[in-house]
Amino acid sequence: MPTTAQFLEEVECYSAHNYHPLPVVLTKGEGCWVWDVEGKKYLDMLAAYSALNQGHQHPKIIGALKAQADRLTLTSRAFHNDIMGPFLRELCEMTGFEQALLMNSGAEAVETAIKAARRWGYRVKGVAPDTAEVVCCANNFHGRTVTVVSFSSEPAYRDGFGPFTPGFRLIPYGDIDALAAAVTDKTVAFLVEPIQGEGGVVIPPDRFLQKARALCDRQKLLLMTDEIQTGLGRTGRLFAYEYENIEPDILIVGKALGGGVYPVSGILASRAIMDAAFVPGNHGSTFGGNPLACAVGRAALRVIREEKLVERSAELGRYFLGELQKVQAPCIADVRGRGLMIGVEIKKSFGTARPYCERLKDAGMLCKETHDQVIRFSPPLVIDKETINWALERIVPVLQG
Repeated sequence: MPTTAQFLEEVECYSAHNYHPLPVVLTKGEGCWVWDVEGKKYLDMLAAYSALNQGHQHPKIIGALKAQADRLTLTSRAFHNDIMGPFLRELCEMTGFEQALLMNSGAEAVETAIKAARRWGYRVKGVAPDTAEVVCCANNFHGRTVTVVSFSSEPAYRDGFGPFTPGFRLIPYGDIDALAAAVTDKTVAFLVEPIQGEGGVVIPPDRFLQKARALCDRQKLLLMTDEIQTGLGRTGRLFAYEYENIEPDILIVGKALGGGVYPVSGILASRAIMDAAFVPGNHGSTFGGNPLACAVGRAALRVIREEKLVERSAELGRYFLGELQKVQAPCIADVRGRGLMIGVEIKKSFGTARPYCERLKDAGMLCKETHDQVIRFSPPLVIDKETINWALERIVPVLQG
């Protein structure tokens, strides 16, 4: 078996250098745990950016994948299959929306939402053709396509990739007055993450989403919430917008919808919005809604319901966050989060969060820094209290170190 160093050398040679991962090479996963090629066991505290809410290799999800793979994997949308309809029904019933449109990656789902909002703006709101604008928030992360990075405020995501797609306005995250000021007769939607995960686990001011919902209603705008990372139980609610007792017009989902084994994403909305936006031929995906994805998605939703992962995230998240907030360490600037989406911000005077993640790796725990200063703790939702205590025994010395 090749060593870690040999695997890293191979990747360095043959892979484009668009990531800076920790120097660990994984070969096996089960529940909250992963093993590297040299047999060392680690606690996964990233959960593939929340794609693994149900844990690694969940037997019900893997079973659904294998069973469907033996029957039918792909039809394209040129034909129907016998699994997409049941999956769409269960997804809509679970979320409370009337219709869904399935894609593959999160970025595709965001692009789909933008297209839906623009066409709705022209056909329903009466915005002049080809002038529609969408308001977005600074510090956002909605994906990596050219259109999506066109409204990113992160220079590294944009450098060298222009020209950019027009039609977007940026406001400070959580600033309702800035949102009101940004709206014009061309505005069709407001796109927002209820919690900015990649931005550093940033939680908006209380009632921001409620005020945004009211403003969108007054101005006849679509409120679009990106819950690709925060959705499906991560924050202790099925969706993070539920903390504000509102409902978006378009909900964007992905990551955990595929149960950690297959890319599944989509948007959910009312029948009226979907009918205004889409007709045969104007949007689609060869793999979107394929039988394998739908079988996995059904199993992923079933695990969330049957194992009460939302409730588990809320209960264990309160405990984990509370224990982290008790830690006395001079390097800590802030500890914040909801459910099992927690960020520990490191003071800039102590350097970046990367060395702390490296020391946590050496202690048997895999985390990843975000926005330089924040250690993100977002384990699979199947974690238990005993394992969280095991993690705390290792986190505290590293932070106090």
